[in-house]
Amino acid sequence: MKPYQQIAIQDCGEPLVNIPLEKFIVETPHAYQKLGAPYHFSSVDSPYYLRQGVLERLLAAQLQLENNYPNWKILIFDAYRPVEVQQFMVNYSYEQLLKKRGLTPDNLSAEQHQSILTEVDQFWAAPSLDPATPPPHSTGAALDITLVDHRGKILNMGSEIDQISPRSYPNYFEHSSDQIEKEYHQNRLILSQVMLSTGFQQHPNEWWHFSQGDQLWAWLTNQQNPEENAIAKYGRYSS
Repeated sequence: MKPYQQIAIQDCGEPLVNIPLEKFIVETPHAYQKLGAPYHFSSVDSPYYLRQGVLERLLAAQLQLENNYPNWKILIFDAYRPVEVQQFMVNYSYEQLLKKRGLTPDNLSAEQHQSILTEVDQFWAAPSLDPATPPPHSTGAALDITLVDHRGKILNMGSEIDQISPRSYPNYFEHSSDQIEKEYHQNRLILSQVMLSTGFQQHPNEWWHFSQGDQLWAWLTNQQNPEENAIAKYGRYSS
């Protein structure tokens, strides 16, 4: 169990609501749907949902971004993720790491298996059906995003979204003397500053992942402000 999963979580009564996609940038078809992720097994057949309060903060972040950088947009890579899709992507990521190392399930040692699981675990929450330990994306609290500038160009952040690598850590390029890597870090700072200023927290290992109200958010909030005693919440989809 990860430390943040010990935080209490409760139903806050907020609905999961559609993200107004015209206010943001999205790529279609969705990356996980292209891979065959089983959204059809869920009552919510789209990733573009968030808890009501999270959406309000995201809209505030987009407004602030445009105030600071006219005509820039937040690109939403992923948001709501049913547990079935979480399981699919955990399996997919594991298989991709196997291929990268030239391994197959038949020639895999127990140590290699555990090493790959540990890598995946740094970036993917366990696809738990336990209501006490839900994956952040499955609560309607989390989203994976990047930025698009006024020319319609996606900013280069130095690693791809979902890339399992230390390069994906938010501050990986912080002390680099390389000019291009300094630009990566500056791009990440623009993204994180606009999101943190509107009430989100950032995943410690993922420059693209932000959330508000889930267990990871509450844990990070309590680490920064011990007197806060924040608890986590989740929303519900109602057709």
